[in-house]
Amino acid sequence: MQRAFVFPGQGSQAVGMGRGLAEAFPAARLVFEEVDDALGQHLSKLMFEGPESELTLTENAQPALMATSLAVARTLESEGNFTLAEKAQCVAGHSLGEYSALAAAGSLALADSARLLKRRGQAMQTAVPVGEGAMAALLGLDLDAAKEVAQAASLGLEGQSEVCAAANDNAPGQVVVSGHRTAVERAVTLAGERGAKRAVMLPVSAPFHCLLMAPAADAMAEALAETTLAPPSIPLIANVTAAAVQEPERIRRLLVEQVTAMVRWRESVEAMKAQGVEQLVELGAGKVLSGLTRRIDRDLKGTALNEPADIESFLQSL
Repeated sequence: MQRAFVFPGQGSQAVGMGRGLAEAFPAARLVFEEVDDALGQHLSKLMFEGPESELTLTENAQPALMATSLAVARTLESEGNFTLAEKAQCVAGHSLGEYSALAAAGSLALADSARLLKRRGQAMQTAVPVGEGAMAALLGLDLDAAKEVAQAASLGLEGQSEVCAAANDNAPGQVVVSGHRTAVERAVTLAGERGAKRAVMLPVSAPFHCLLMAPAADAMAEALAETTLAPPSIPLIANVTAAAVQEPERIRRLLVEQVTAMVRWRESVEAMKAQGVEQLVELGAGKVLSGLTRRIDRDLKGTALNEPADIESFLQSL
C-alpha cells in the first residue's frame, strides 16, 4: 500500500501527550530529552503533567506537538528497523506540522526544529496584541463561498478595511478564516446568512495564517536564514503550494510564506492521492488529520499513531 506520513498542527495538544511513548520506548525518551536540552526548558514535564494553560501557549504547544510527532517517527524507525522514506511516498504537515514533517524526513535537525518552533510561536503570539485578532470556522461553505464571506467581512465600518481571509482550507465544507476580531465576527454573521451550517469563533490566541502575521514571517525569515536545511529524504507536500518540494532553498522560502498564507490542506491531500497514496498515517498527538482525510476522500485510509498500542498494531500490519 502506498502511504504518506502526515503531522498535526496546533489544537491537537493535550496534557499527557507523549507520556506513554516515553515510558514504553527508549527512542521516544531520547527525542523528548533532546528537545528539552535544545530549548533549555523542561518541556516534556509540561507535556506530561501540565498545567494545560501553559501547554496551550503557542510558544509551548508548537515545539511540544513536534516533539510528540518525532517521538512516534523515531520509535517507528527504531522498532520497525526501517526509515520513514522506505515506507512512504511523501510527508506533509498541517501548519507547524510542516516542521515536524521536515525533521522526520531529515531536512531539519530535531534541535533546530524545536528552536524554530519556539521562536515561531513567540513571534506569532506577539505579532498582534491579544484580543485584536481572531479565527473562526465556517462549516458547510466551500472555499470560494468562504473567501467571498471573508472579503465582504473585511470591509469595516465607514469603508475602513480590515483583514479577514481564508486561513485554512481543511476539508470540503470546513474553512477557517482569520483576521481582525471585528472582521472575523462579521464573517461569522455573514456566513450564517449565506447558508453555512455553522460558524463558530475558535479558542485561539492569535489570528494565524493571514497578513496580520507579517511581523512573525519576518522573524521566521531571519531565523531560517541561520538554520541548515538538507533535502528531505522524500518529497514534502507544502502547505503553501499543495505540491511536492525537495529543494532546501525553496523549502526555506515556503516556510516563511506559510506564516501569512492559507494552509491548503484539502488540496494537499488530493495531491497525495493523485500521486498514488492510499493511506495517510498521522504521527503525533490527536486524530484531527485522520478525521479530515475521511472528509476529503472516503477512498483514502486515515490512520493515527500516538500511543504504544497504535505503533505496535501498525508495525504488525506492514
